[in-house]
Amino acid sequence: MKGDAPLKPYSIGIDVGGTKVAYGLFSQDGSLMDRFQHPSDRNADGPAFTDTILETIHGILRKNSLSLSDLNGVGLCMPSHILFDEGFVYLTPALPLIRSFAMREYLQKRLDARIILDNDSNGAALAEYRRGAGRGCRHMVYIAMGTGIGSGLIIDGELFRGSYGWAGESGHMLVTPGEGELCGCENRGCIMAYASGRFVANRMQKDLRSGRSSILSKVENPDCEDLLKAYRQGDAYADEMISSMAHYIAICVYNLYQVLNINVFVFGGGLTNFGPVLFERIRSAFDAFDHIGLPVEFRLAQLDQDFGIIGAAELLR
Repeated sequence: MKGDAPLKPYSIGIDVGGTKVAYGLFSQDGSLMDRFQHPSDRNADGPAFTDTILETIHGILRKNSLSLSDLNGVGLCMPSHILFDEGFVYLTPALPLIRSFAMREYLQKRLDARIILDNDSNGAALAEYRRGAGRGCRHMVYIAMGTGIGSGLIIDGELFRGSYGWAGESGHMLVTPGEGELCGCENRGCIMAYASGRFVANRMQKDLRSGRSSILSKVENPDCEDLLKAYRQGDAYADEMISSMAHYIAICVYNLYQVLNINVFVFGGGLTNFGPVLFERIRSAFDAFDHIGLPVEFRLAQLDQDFGIIGAAELLR
């Protein structure tokens, strides 16, 4: 009887976000050997977007004097509703032209390699659970806070995907159904539309055009980084916006806590750069909702900017 074939020495983890695509080349022991990134093309459909990924994979291999025969596989995390078992992208709110697309099959035919396709928050949750802030936990919820809002669920040490594959799409929980900004999921009233980086920037720009008083009116197309700078300069509008973000994120966390009764939440993504300015308000709002008062831990992710590519590679392990 033949033993299992030995693992090939390298893997590539790819983390696709609404603004950038990050790549990591990993050795068999999980060490990061090389990284690369490029902007996300919001005008590309599924095949065109994936062709860019393929070109970049080949470029990374050439740069490191490797070939496809050296690859154990490619882990790819998308900000999408993914039918996990089929490797099928159903909907990508942050990149709306990538939908109804058999992405895993498309990649496998062109790479002839093992491909695992999953949601980006699932990958990040797995990375933090195995190698970051969630180590030692039995259960954990990862909250992704960046261009979008999402979560990944670890239950009894296993990634929980649900019936179709997109358990944890908490940013699309409805808080004001039918009201507010239209989200890429084609609903109005998502938490995403009140607290994610992209929608907060959109809201600021609309408010300022309508005449809201703020030092941000001097900034062309202000984003969340500009919002934090304005807050530090004592801007009242910036303070109001940050409080609003905290309120809706706290609703998201509290609802997950009530549904799952998991008491460890790990927060990652670009909005963690707000630090205590945002998180003390999230904590305060959560505590005001929670009248039972048993311990609930809020932790910051530990893997810095590499959590996405690490999570994508961990899907292969």
